[in-house]
Amino acid sequence: MSRVPRLSIGLPVYNGEQYLAEALDALLGQSYEDFELIISDNASTDGTADICRHYAAQDPRIRYIRQPHNIGAAPNHNVVFREARGELFKWASHDDLYGRELLRRCVEALDEHPHVVLAHAWHAIIDGADAVTERFDYRLATDSPHAPERFRSLLFAPGGDDFYGVIRAEVLRRIAPLDSYHHADRTIVAEIALHGPFHQVPELLYFRRDHPTRAERANPTKRTRCANLDPRRVDRLRHPTVRLLADYVWGFVGVVRRAPLSPTDRRQCYRYLTQWLASRALPQRLRPAAEPPAPGSDALTVAVDTVVPGRRPTS
Repeated sequence: MSRVPRLSIGLPVYNGEQYLAEALDALLGQSYEDFELIISDNASTDGTADICRHYAAQDPRIRYIRQPHNIGAAPNHNVVFREARGELFKWASHDDLYGRELLRRCVEALDEHPHVVLAHAWHAIIDGADAVTERFDYRLATDSPHAPERFRSLLFAPGGDDFYGVIRAEVLRRIAPLDSYHHADRTIVAEIALHGPFHQVPELLYFRRDHPTRAERANPTKRTRCANLDPRRVDRLRHPTVRLLADYVWGFVGVVRRAPLSPTDRRQCYRYLTQWLASRALPQRLRPAAEPPAPGSDALTVAVDTVVPGRRPTS
């Protein structure tokens, strides 16, 4: 592939044979076609490698990389970004589904709004059988023109799946790579938000799958989640739980310190971070209740097969 595609999609995967083919069909069947798909197989021990090689032989947009050993999910996410050539970048998960217009709508949003650094779409949760179980209305203030307000919203009202949005690669290259402490995905999204606002396409085009083997469920504790992100975190002496949490807090401090903010905005972000830390120090029963994403009115009536490519609509 000599011509550089406009968009790079990075798909890190480990033992993803159960849902990988469906995800690849949904990505390769997008109406927007000017992309490369970089798959980094983290030394899978199931049929993942065979599936990847089969699809790579069929579609020249795919670049397949296989790690010689398990390097951890976080380094594997960073590998696919380092390999990216496009001016736009998107991480993709091997077990999610994508509406056929997702990439087109996100790229169009970035073209229409040059100040926006990340574009994504409304999302719903699906189960292992592709049935929609929840649909959420996005309520975060990540579209605010004020960086501290975007930061405050991401601190106090976590939600959404902006980590999987289409991002301007130049912004990702200016921020710290994905780390492996507790909730490292939240700090990287916060850092992206301090570089510019996000845009949510008002269409249900992203379907995040919830199933027993998804990383968050298969690794229910802070330690096991962090060890999944990086095997070095399994060492309890060098990485006690208190360090996993301290690295998380310090990650937010670094986000604010590195961001291109005015002195006034930087001080406001630190104030919000202090308020957030104070709220987390309270007993659970005394913490202000975070407003959960509101389920959409048609939450359970969405027909996945009608919007996801590579599917057969049910009668």
